[in-house]
Amino acid sequence: MPDKMKAVVKIKPELGAVLQDYNIPQPKDDEVLIKIKATSICGTDVHIYRWDSWSDNRIGAKALPQVMGHETAGEIVELGKAVKGLKIGDYVSLETHIPDPADLQTKLGQMHIGEHMQIVGVDRDGTFAEYIAAPASVCWTNDKSIPPEIACVQEPLGNATYAVLGEDNDIAGKSMVIIGDGPIALFAVGVARACGVTKIIIDGQSDFNLEIAKKMGADYILRNTDDNHNQRVEFVKDHTNGFGADIVLDMAGAPSGLDEGFQMLRKGGRFSAFGVLSGADYKIDYNNYLVFKGAQVHGINGRKMYDTWYRVGNLLSSGRLDIRPVITHTMMLEDFAEAFDKLMALPRRASKIVLFIDKGEFEKAKTRIK
Repeated sequence: MPDKMKAVVKIKPELGAVLQDYNIPQPKDDEVLIKIKATSICGTDVHIYRWDSWSDNRIGAKALPQVMGHETAGEIVELGKAVKGLKIGDYVSLETHIPDPADLQTKLGQMHIGEHMQIVGVDRDGTFAEYIAAPASVCWTNDKSIPPEIACVQEPLGNATYAVLGEDNDIAGKSMVIIGDGPIALFAVGVARACGVTKIIIDGQSDFNLEIAKKMGADYILRNTDDNHNQRVEFVKDHTNGFGADIVLDMAGAPSGLDEGFQMLRKGGRFSAFGVLSGADYKIDYNNYLVFKGAQVHGINGRKMYDTWYRVGNLLSSGRLDIRPVITHTMMLEDFAEAFDKLMALPRRASKIVLFIDKGEFEKAKTRIK
């Protein structure tokens, strides 16, 4: 094996990144080395590529250079000497939250929200590369029927699945409103449809993405503009016998969307909070949104390890869930700058973009994603 690999590296605290030769990582005793087949771009990667205030505060210039990316699928090519339960040739994806065994949350089975967990592509080198070394504990073995362009997006698909199912998995036969129309919101539409939600309403702004929502199975599309807030709330109540939705997912993280979502939620309903606010301040009508409404609020950070992965893998391998409409572009790794330009352009003309390292894998994927 050579000493160097191609990788997309963030080298300066400014807009952009570079494709350069980078040392192939050496796996530690409890790690494996994965040869990457496909890797996809996430909204977090866009923040890092732009190097906004979140990136500067969360990662910081002192951590650079660092390989970007965290969503991946690949093949194990080397095992650390302490690794058990995995073998060379296994086809895996990564849970990107790496738990600290000493955390209370880890001991309580809440590994995805540990106090000292690390995140791939944020706290350590990521997946926009030919190889990555990662702890064996965060490797999820994929069904070989799931192609790399699908297997690599199980991490954000897991976000969507956790948001849809909540803590109780009680969704069959219920109504759901999804606030936002980004890729994870679009995945949520498909998961909701596959898992038995009987009325799915998506509330978003991008005509491009809302067309994808229709393909994913949304029953109703609400076009979010500044002047039709009351009409959207009334629409939801009109289509839920006046009660409001059983479940509301906030996938956008905007104060106006949060207000709208709580107003659309029925008494005793469940609110999944996944969207992250750009600022820390948000005034909530505590009495009417929470107390008098008897609302359940489920904070969604990451995916349940490994319950969510198990469910996602089964949904995909069974064919019950088809997420191909959300994957709007497949490209080669060296075309990463063009991919980021597409994702940052307005109005939106791209949703989820998957990058390939191998030209042969890329050509095969193009025949499957149309």
